[in-house]
Amino acid sequence: MAWHSSCNKIRVSYGGLAMKRLILSSIALVVSIVVSSQSPVLAQTSPVMDRIKSGGKIMIAHRESSIPFSYLDANKKPVGYALDLCVRLAEAVRKKVGAKGAEGIEYVMVTPANRIPFIAEGKADMECGSTTNNKERREKVAFTVPHFITGARMLVKAGSKAERLEDLNGKTVVSTKGTTPLKAVESANRERLLGLKIVEAPDHARAVEMVEKGEADAFVMDDVLLYGLAANRPNPKALKVVGKFLTTEPLAIMLPKNDVEFKRLVDEEMKRMIRSREIYPIYDKWFSQPIPPKSITLNLPASYLLRDFWKYPTDVVPF
Repeated sequence: MAWHSSCNKIRVSYGGLAMKRLILSSIALVVSIVVSSQSPVLAQTSPVMDRIKSGGKIMIAHRESSIPFSYLDANKKPVGYALDLCVRLAEAVRKKVGAKGAEGIEYVMVTPANRIPFIAEGKADMECGSTTNNKERREKVAFTVPHFITGARMLVKAGSKAERLEDLNGKTVVSTKGTTPLKAVESANRERLLGLKIVEAPDHARAVEMVEKGEADAFVMDDVLLYGLAANRPNPKALKVVGKFLTTEPLAIMLPKNDVEFKRLVDEEMKRMIRSREIYPIYDKWFSQPIPPKSITLNLPASYLLRDFWKYPTDVVPF
């Protein structure tokens, strides 16, 4: 990660996931053909849509520090790429059911540890953050079409010589509680006998702080989050993102598992935004332009993998 203080930009080298492009594109195309060939099903009742139609609000779950997807700005207002997408999805749902009134959204903050229960237990209708769609989670919740594809890497101090997990043998590694990167590093530690001391942080901000203070030698997390977190620290030059991808993470908005009609509408609107390319200016707003609170530019254009996946947008992922 190269820091350019004169233009307040970070230049990000983003790669390593290209080998999965053909697989993801092929799966997306097949699913698109199969779904389009099926006959329409009878409309089902939707608890979420019924509540909204009756005057209730859409409950959007957001995060505190998942920059640039979902976080609090200097005024403690929820902002981010995923939040912008969710607001548009909420507007589409409200329009569909004929909801009245301007105040149609209620925001609720969640953590990596409680975000899935909040959706599964009906405490929120959409979780708009940086959550990975995977098989284990799909047993409890549903996901719409991915809005980002990334992978886990390591955040270390600028002077660190570590380039891979093996270089941290016997040292302390932190990851955030309830995340897929945490499980990935625990699995690698067992399988490779690395002797790592793995620590769980309650949130991303605390994990970065542990690296800065020397309480941990590396923070393993989705690399796009690491870049965003590092850029907004008091001294971004003191940190760097290193290593190959340890995981592949398709990030998507989380939905209730059994509300089929609500999910169908959300999926349709996500696909419409992608196919019409309406999603690209939203993406560029958060990854190619200055973002709050420090007007940092991540300089991270949509990857080839993501653009390929969006050619045939689907909620089905091979993970």
